Amino acid sequence: MCIYKIKLIFLLLISVIFACSKKSESKTDFDLEHEKKTLRHMKEVLWPKSYSTNDTALLNTILHDDFQLVDGSGEITDKKFEMNWIKENKIKHDSFWYEIKRLDVYHDNTAIISGTGHIINNDKKAIYQSSNILIKQDSLWKAISSHVSGYKEM
Repeated sequence: MCIYKIKLIFLLLISVIFACSKKSESKTDFDLEHEKKTLRHMKEVLWPKSYSTNDTALLNTILHDDFQLVDGSGEITDKKFEMNWIKENKIKHDSFWYEIKRLDVYHDNTAIISGTGHIINNDKKAIYQSSNILIKQDSLWKAISSHVSGYKEM
């Protein structure tokens, strides 16, 4: 009877170890295409929407608390400034879209998005370049740094 208990305990122990290793694997699975799709949606849809609709709640979900922006003139602003800016300023673009030219996602929960912003207003077109660094915390991507430059009216 004792040998059966030992075998049973051994099988239970192996089962627990196997189950724990499976749970650990699922937590560390990395679906690159899913992450890229999420980031594209954030940069091409949600981020512009937060500015065009003056949606501070949406912008709050996008910007990390330590967010900083370096604008085209070299000024540095933070999340608080951006939140206040969209409360007080209405975007007047007829059309806006962001063209992603670089999207790199790293296994350490860091991503880089850079590309060209296109603005159309009263049949006039302008473009600018921007680069963004995002980090993933608590399963959410947050922009921690942005740099804008090269604003040109076409």
